[in-house]
Amino acid sequence: MNDKLKKILVPFILMILCEMILSSTDVLDLGLYCPHIGLFFVCGLLLGPYGALGGVLGHIVLSIMDGCAPLEIVFSSIYSFGVSYLAYKLWYSDFRNQKIMKPKLDNIYHLTIFISIIILCGLIFSIVHETLFSFYFFTTDLKEYSTIALFLNFINIAFITGIISIWISKKIDFIETPKTQNKQVNKKLYRILFYSLLIVTVIALISKILGVDKQILLVETVLIGILLFCYLTKPFVHKIETPDRDSIIEDIIQKFLIIILVISFLGMIISHFTYHIIDIDVNLTIYVMQGLLLTDAIIILSFIPGMIILRYTEKRVIQPLSSFSEIKKFIKENEKIESEGLVKLYSNYLNEKNEIGTLAKSYTELINHNNHYIENIQKIEGEKERIKAELDIASKIQDANLPHDAIRNENYYITGYSHPAKEVGGDFFDYYELDDDNLAIVIGDVSDKGVPAALVAMITQFIIKQILTQERDPSKVLYLINNLLYENNPEAMFVSLWLGIYNKNTKKLKFSNAGHTLPLIKKDDTFEYLDVYRGIILAILEDFEYKTEEITLSNELILYTDGITDATNDNDECYGEDRLLDFFNKIKIDDDPINPLLNDINNFIGKQEQFDDMTLIYLKIK
Repeated sequence: MNDKLKKILVPFILMILCEMILSSTDVLDLGLYCPHIGLFFVCGLLLGPYGALGGVLGHIVLSIMDGCAPLEIVFSSIYSFGVSYLAYKLWYSDFRNQKIMKPKLDNIYHLTIFISIIILCGLIFSIVHETLFSFYFFTTDLKEYSTIALFLNFINIAFITGIISIWISKKIDFIETPKTQNKQVNKKLYRILFYSLLIVTVIALISKILGVDKQILLVETVLIGILLFCYLTKPFVHKIETPDRDSIIEDIIQKFLIIILVISFLGMIISHFTYHIIDIDVNLTIYVMQGLLLTDAIIILSFIPGMIILRYTEKRVIQPLSSFSEIKKFIKENEKIESEGLVKLYSNYLNEKNEIGTLAKSYTELINHNNHYIENIQKIEGEKERIKAELDIASKIQDANLPHDAIRNENYYITGYSHPAKEVGGDFFDYYELDDDNLAIVIGDVSDKGVPAALVAMITQFIIKQILTQERDPSKVLYLINNLLYENNPEAMFVSLWLGIYNKNTKKLKFSNAGHTLPLIKKDDTFEYLDVYRGIILAILEDFEYKTEEITLSNELILYTDGITDATNDNDECYGEDRLLDFFNKIKIDDDPINPLLNDINNFIGKQEQFDDMTLIYLKIK
């Protein structure tokens, strides 16, 4: 079924059912007559023009069933439609620059608007209808028709059914919302129309109380109709907002309204029994007024104090909490909180000597501390970026001091590899031709890692090159280096070092060791560890005498740092010297074993992070 047709049909059925059930004294006599008239407000508020039309059609059917005259039905229907549609227009009007949203009783403002619209619509409905009935019947003795009785009847049913209907519509989403129109609205004109409608309605009420001529009342009624339908032409220009969260005050109001509804029904039941006890022969108008006034008196005595308490709660508790919750949209990862507006808002509560004041102070301090923290973080990040840039430069400088190209000639082939665990490291290696006959080979490992180790490594490299220009005995070179490092070593750092000089003519390798790992040498197609004098590491003992050793080298030599053998896998197993020896004995080396060895180490350690520098030199004699 078409959605618009549903929104017409549902009010039509509700009108008839409400009248048939609530007006039946045999079934449920609660002191009401024409109970369906309060549904005009609900139909219009929730379903707009479709609900107003459906309600009017139901009213027409009921009027025909009651034997009302055609002229009476026409005028009543026109004004009833206007009153019903007015509820819709007023709800979606911007009274106090508040957000416009679907009918919802989620705060005191919306509850106040809800009640105000009920009172205004009920007042217009009761005044207009009594005037029309009075003029049509040519009598001032209305008997069953009284402005007060109609008004009380309208607002009671509208209040009760309005609350229930808003709750239901929230659950089933059966509601008509206005479509926003791109029109220029003369707000001042419609404001004048609204206040004129309000003033004329009040004047008509006073005229009725004073008992002025019914011709004047008719003119006032016509004027009300003109102003009413002129105001109904007001276009919808406001965007309908959807709340992004439930509020605490909404939950409180819902519970409050449940209590009020229970009190309302109890009031009707009490008024019913009071009527029968006091005077069963009293006429209908007095009975209705007695019952409704008693009901409303009970409601007012509980509703008004409750509204005052709710308003106080909303102002002193809920609004501050809502203000505090606004911080969410200002929080962005790794960014300062734009605190100026928030701190100014929280400052309104700083002098409160209660939990709200404490919360405001805590929030203000939290924002300030957070912003100071972010500022510090940003400074640290800036410093980190500066340090990173400097480390990049240091890494390039260190890398530039290492040989990049292998030396390949008819006598030998030598290459090397070094990879620091951090941006820069303490491992270093070097090889270069001292003259036409001799090749210098150096590999070292500085204690610790990072920048300090890299500085010591570069200094050691530089000293070695300078000394080798004057001294060719490896042990004497180590002796001089050791004393120099020992004298200028405030951080007590030390260096393991292996230094060799290979003569291509004699194929003799002179070398000296300062606590470095044992080299691998190939003899008779098998690699083995070369048993050499280990010495002690540099920079811990002055004037230490190192030993120069000499061997004939006719095959291959492997030099490495302990980062190779100490590489660890997820099971805390080290790659180790045995596995290294086994690798070189199993692999067939055609040219360069460095990449195959690195692949084997990576397969062994898996995803485990490297914690030490890795350096390797490979020398092959042709």
